[in-house]
Amino acid sequence: MLKINEIYYSIQGESSWAGLPCVFVRLTFCNLRCTYCDTEYAFYEGKDMSIDEILAEIGKYNCNLVEITGGEPLVQQGSLDLIHKLCEAGYKVLLETGGSLPIKEIDRRVNIILDLKCPSSGMEKKNLYDNLDYIKPSDEVKFVIGSREDYEWTKEKLNEYDLTNKAKILCSVVFGKLEPLTLVNWILEDKLKVRFQLQMHKFIWKPEERGV
Repeated sequence: MLKINEIYYSIQGESSWAGLPCVFVRLTFCNLRCTYCDTEYAFYEGKDMSIDEILAEIGKYNCNLVEITGGEPLVQQGSLDLIHKLCEAGYKVLLETGGSLPIKEIDRRVNIILDLKCPSSGMEKKNLYDNLDYIKPSDEVKFVIGSREDYEWTKEKLNEYDLTNKAKILCSVVFGKLEPLTLVNWILEDKLKVRFQLQMHKFIWKPEERGV
C-alpha cells in the first residue's frame, strides 16, 4: 500500500516534457522542509491505495506519460515497486525527487528529475551527492534559484560534478522571489549550457491551485 495525496491529469509544467499531457501521481510525506515549498498539503494528507488501484486510476486517462512526485516519493519504499510496474506496463515514467534520498535502485527506464537544493531552500545540507554517480544522460538535474548566491552555488556544482556532461540541466526561479528575466540574463551572460524553465502551470492556473 502507498499513501497517495492525489492523482490527476494535467499539462506537464516543467522539465523537457513541458507542455505535454501527463498523469501526475503525488505521494504523501516529505523529509524536507524547503522555505519556498508550494505543496505543503502533501506532507500528511492522503489515502491508502494499492498499486493495482493506482494503476487502474492512471489507466482512466489514456495517457502514456506519468510523473511520480510528492512530497518526496522516495520516502515510501513501495514507490519503487509502483515505478517498476508502470515501466513494465509501457508507460513513459518521470520521477521528481528532492535529491536527498538514494536513486540507485530506481528502474533504469525511468527519467529522473533530481532537484539539487540551493542555499535559499534551507535544505542544501540534505543533498545526497552520491546520487550524481547514478544520473543517466536521459535524466535531468534541476536547480530552483532564488538569489544571486543560489546562482553562484549552481555554477559551482555544475563545474564540481561536470553536470552538463552527465545529464540535462534545468534552471528555474523561486516563484515570486526572483524575476525570471534576471536569471535569464545571468545565464546568457555566463553562456551556461542549461535549459531555463518556468513553472508553466502557475501561469495557466492560479499559483496555489491544486490538481493542475
